[in-house]
Amino acid sequence: MIVVMSVSAVEQDIQQVVSAIEARGLSALRMPGGDRIAIGIPSAIPPDLREPLFQALSVLPGVQHVAHVSRPYKLASREFHGADTIVDVKGVRFGGRQIQMITGPCSVESYDQMRAAAMAARAAGATVLRGGAFKPRTSPYAFQGLQEEGLKILQRVGRENGLVTISEVMQPDLVALVAGHVDILQIGARNMQNFPLLIEAGKSGHPVMLKRGPSATLDEFLLAAEYLLHHNNSKVLLCERGVHPLDRSYTRNTLDLNAVPVLKEISHLPVIADPSHGTGISRYVPAMALAAVAAGADGIMVEMHPNPREALSDGAQSLTPGQLQSLMSRLRAVAAAVGRSA
Repeated sequence: MIVVMSVSAVEQDIQQVVSAIEARGLSALRMPGGDRIAIGIPSAIPPDLREPLFQALSVLPGVQHVAHVSRPYKLASREFHGADTIVDVKGVRFGGRQIQMITGPCSVESYDQMRAAAMAARAAGATVLRGGAFKPRTSPYAFQGLQEEGLKILQRVGRENGLVTISEVMQPDLVALVAGHVDILQIGARNMQNFPLLIEAGKSGHPVMLKRGPSATLDEFLLAAEYLLHHNNSKVLLCERGVHPLDRSYTRNTLDLNAVPVLKEISHLPVIADPSHGTGISRYVPAMALAAVAAGADGIMVEMHPNPREALSDGAQSLTPGQLQSLMSRLRAVAAAVGRSA
């Protein structure tokens, strides 16, 4: 529910609305915008209270109108937050005019590997360095990551090269550790509905990139983001990384490009596209990255390894440094065509 105040409403009128909402055990969220104030109710309103509350608020002084919110998520919805959210991480702005490039290997394997990747990322114009330290692998026999040592390497290399860093956190009790080493927490597709992890990441206040689960609807995706926002973390990035394909003969996943403009329309949060996981095959990554920019993505995440053939994970979908350089030059042209920069 949203209460829109009239232009002539004074602070006393606004406070009376807030008090009426809070007196019923609900939360009230002030939403400044333009020449008037709106007050949202992000709490779940019991069915038997909805209509009486609607009537009570409608007659208060200074209230222009009261509207029911149609979305199951509130804080992530444009109905509650009309303007685009800009997430600023050490001067790297997600959601503005510039499209940000996040790149690096799937896994942190060594200092030398990460240093080479960081230098290639910086030379290409990327702003964020990725690298997995804790790796959720399908097989227990696959490389599981260097864990804390991997975080230390990523932190060191990021600082040496002036790059923002991002790495995945897999469980609630690791949030503080990962946040202590990297600039952005990544919550992977497998953990999109790991609610204890979402709660802990939200409470941390650290920037979070949330990946869509491979079978998740957009409402489920945004309700997962709602957990982060509900715990007072406004620094949330959404990442479309592909859904289960109808035919696995050709690609690992299907990058749902529909999701990019839809999410931009129904939510105010920045949207990142991950064509590496979205396709699983490096030769398809550039085309889908360019398409995602044309569709309105605020950032692109691609895997890049100094030597993909020697990668301990996801080598098949990783670009070489030269391929990244080529992609960035083409990406800038597409960005310019849609009124943005990269």
